[in-house]
Amino acid sequence: MRLEAYGKALALVAGLLLTAAFAPAAFEWKLPPGVAPPPVPVDNPMSDAKVALGRKLFYDADLSIDGTMSCATCHEQRRGFTDSNRTHPGVHGDPGKRNVQTLANVGWHGALTWGDPGVKTLEAQALIPIAGSKPVEMGFAGQEAVLTARLAGQACYRKMFGEAFPEAGGEVSMSTIAKALAAFQRTLVSFDSPYDQRRRGQAVVASAEAERGERLFKANCAGCHAGPLFTDADKPRFHRIDAPFAGDRGLGDVTGKAADAGRFRTPSLRNVALSAPYLHDGSAPTLETAIRRHRAAMRLGNREVAELVAFLDTLTDETFVTDPRFSLPKPGCGP
Repeated sequence: MRLEAYGKALALVAGLLLTAAFAPAAFEWKLPPGVAPPPVPVDNPMSDAKVALGRKLFYDADLSIDGTMSCATCHEQRRGFTDSNRTHPGVHGDPGKRNVQTLANVGWHGALTWGDPGVKTLEAQALIPIAGSKPVEMGFAGQEAVLTARLAGQACYRKMFGEAFPEAGGEVSMSTIAKALAAFQRTLVSFDSPYDQRRRGQAVVASAEAERGERLFKANCAGCHAGPLFTDADKPRFHRIDAPFAGDRGLGDVTGKAADAGRFRTPSLRNVALSAPYLHDGSAPTLETAIRRHRAAMRLGNREVAELVAFLDTLTDETFVTDPRFSLPKPGCGP
């Protein structure tokens, strides 16, 4: 019995030492005052090594089957991590289905696609463009082993996966790829626009037009474009903004309910002045057009619409769209 107890004690100590060896150091979020970190899955804790790997993967066209498309192809930093196309075609020329949404503050969102409330984690969403088939985007559907072998064949990636996932022996898998991409995307935090600076008491002056627009926004738009995220996607909720409805069924494709046809997740308005065109299908070329498509705005005059646009311009975070931590990394391994 003594030997058995001694063996169990040794196993317990060994397990604790192993856990401590692989436990990541506390991650420094560098968030503005009053902003709590986004939720993080227990099986994907944040680490500097994981974020560095996710950033490298985000900008690497090797994540597409023919080496022509990276995540950053559709999510350009200078456009608030969107792009300028109505929809973006895939590597085989398949037409894109919906407009590219911003990744600003995406770590707080509770639904991560335009029409499917079931995609709730960045880890799950990351694999949709890489290996999805409706539509085909990056082209690895059914060929995931090609991608993992491609990355595992590069010494730099072997080193970085080893540092990011020591508990998994540095495994290069679709799971660890998704976890690294998700970790990087959780760092894409945007709370330093003129609007935010004013709310923090900084000496930033807004035009009288923008101030009137803010009052109009609170009265007409803030029910859906709510709170500091300027969306209710953290709930999440889906809405039909104009009627009659025709075309993409949105949430209706998932639920099969006629009442859900044409309902879509509310996009964040962070950096919205940089992310034209607008709406789920990119059919609104300007903010003015997008505002007019909302039933709540149909009674507004031209001056009021211009005031709303002036307010929305104050949501542009120049720090976010120029931050070197989010930009194309230098060649090589590590940060």
